[in-house]
Amino acid sequence: MLLNISKAHILVSFVFLLILSGAIYTYLENITIPFTFCQPCHENPESVVDEAEKRVETKHCPLDDSRRSGNLIMKAGLSYPQPSTLTGRTDVNSVTNWNAPLVWEGTFDPVVIDDIYSRMNPRVAVVVLAVGKYTRFLKGFLESGEKYFLVGLRVTYYIFTDNEQDVPNVTLSEGRKITILPVPSAKRWQDVVLSKMKWATVTIDKQIRNEADYLFMMDIDSVFHNRFGAESLSQMSAVLHRGFYKNINRDGFPYERRPESKAYIPAGEGDYYYTAAVWGGYLEDMYRLVKYCYEQSEEDAKNNIEAVWQEESHLNKYFLYNKPAKVLSPEYLWSDYDAPGSDIKLIRISQLVKDYAEVRPNGGQ
Repeated sequence: MLLNISKAHILVSFVFLLILSGAIYTYLENITIPFTFCQPCHENPESVVDEAEKRVETKHCPLDDSRRSGNLIMKAGLSYPQPSTLTGRTDVNSVTNWNAPLVWEGTFDPVVIDDIYSRMNPRVAVVVLAVGKYTRFLKGFLESGEKYFLVGLRVTYYIFTDNEQDVPNVTLSEGRKITILPVPSAKRWQDVVLSKMKWATVTIDKQIRNEADYLFMMDIDSVFHNRFGAESLSQMSAVLHRGFYKNINRDGFPYERRPESKAYIPAGEGDYYYTAAVWGGYLEDMYRLVKYCYEQSEEDAKNNIEAVWQEESHLNKYFLYNKPAKVLSPEYLWSDYDAPGSDIKLIRISQLVKDYAEVRPNGGQ
């Protein structure tokens, strides 16, 4: 008798649970939960659930994974010379001690590189500052850039200027454009370079991050002479300063040596000395670095100190402890003031000779 009751009770309970679970499934199936999602990335490792709204949200995903430089996908049937493990540049070092590429002419195949990046189709932002008399350099920079800078890729030149009427009308290739951003004038050239970090930080945050995957910061008083291609792209690319890339002990680098400055680097530390006239990388990584340079400069200003080489000093401090993923040789920024050595097979971009006393707002002082 008791055995039969127990069996009946179990059967009824099982049927009830089946009916209940079916009802719950039907109810949940009819609930619509709106969500947005992008592929996981270093800025968006996981979704964030807003319990109050029952909505899945994510942080801004700065770069579509298909445009990351790690996705080295090449089309089948591409014709190019077979690479060698035994021959190549022997007069220069082509890898850093943290195993990052050190890029020189002859260390990459442009046919392979161009095919890989053309498939990614990245959007590249170039930020330049042209205030005061520096607007005279815009025409040469833009026209030469259209011949040699990331040819075939989508590029937007973001020009910060206090003289919008002086921005020249330059013919641009398909997929390339100019965006003019008004900024106030400056009384000192030091304020000019420091203000570039400020305006870039604000504009990346409000506008550029929605329009680009990679970003380069460049000085406008420069002209492109040869290919400056996709081999320059990486998570973060730094350029060796032409004046300090060989036969100089790191204690001879013009780092900021005053402990009072946020850019301070102690003696006995350092890898290379990098220029602040050209640097680039993933949009969000560049945003962090640009913002860092700006905020560190502001902290110095509160303490009545200015780093010896302004944003370049802060840039070198950052790269010392946050290694760049790729180091570009001085081919990627030479200067018309200096004759290249035998190790410089070609000059990709070079800074122009100019009368600093004439073009700078405070006479070069």
